[in-house]
Parts: sequence; C-alpha cells; structure tokens
Amino acid sequence: QVQLVESGGGLVQAGGSPRLSCVASGCIFSINHMGWYRPAPGKQRELVAQITSSGTTNYADSVKGRFTISRDNAKNTVYLQMNSLNPEDTAVYYCNGIVKPDGFSYYMAYWGGGTLVTVSS
Repeated sequence: QVQLVESGGGLVQAGGSPRLSCVASGCIFSINHMGWYRPAPGKQRELVAQITSSGTTNYADSVKGRFTISRDNAKNTVYLQMNSLNPEDTAVYYCNGIVKPDGFSYYMAYWGGGTLVTVSS
C-alpha cells in the first residue's frame, strides 16, 4: 500500500508564500516523477509543476517564475514553494507520484487527497 499525504495549505493573503509538502509512504521500491496538480476549467486536473527523480523540472506557464518544485528523495517528499500568490491560484492542490511499489515490476500513479489553498485579495 502506497499513500501520498499533502500538507501546508490554508488561507493566505495575495502575495503570500506558502510551501506545500507531500510525503509518500508505504511499501515503496522507487519513485519516478512527482508533481502537483490542480483543477482547471474543462479539465479534471492540470499540471502545476513536476520533477523527475534526477531533478528535472517542468512548470505550467501560469506559475513559471512564481512556484518552485523540489524533492527530497531520501524522505520520499516533494515540495511546492508558492510565491506571489493571487486569487486565481485558489484551488485544491493534489500531489501525484509515479511509484514502483515493492514486489512490482512496473510503476503506477498515486494521488494524495489534496490540500486546499485559498488566496484572499
């Protein structure tokens, strides 16, 4: 069983800089990509930021220059540093991990339950 649990959300003022965390736990052999997603119009979820196991990052255009994704492979943890927030960033942020569980020969996608970030103007 693999679980991803997010933390760090809450109510912040516009311009604020919260940091989200997501810890993967359970019977994990290895983790490939980890990322953050949020709902978007016309989509179930859109990619906000993603990071590979070697540290290569990818960002949505809407957050480039404001958000920074990082990870601690030893702790199976991914972070999202959010800066210069605006009300349009209000959303539930979901953590995603591409994980190979112990005893498996392939990777699977796992999702956290989400953490709500509300940005007040």
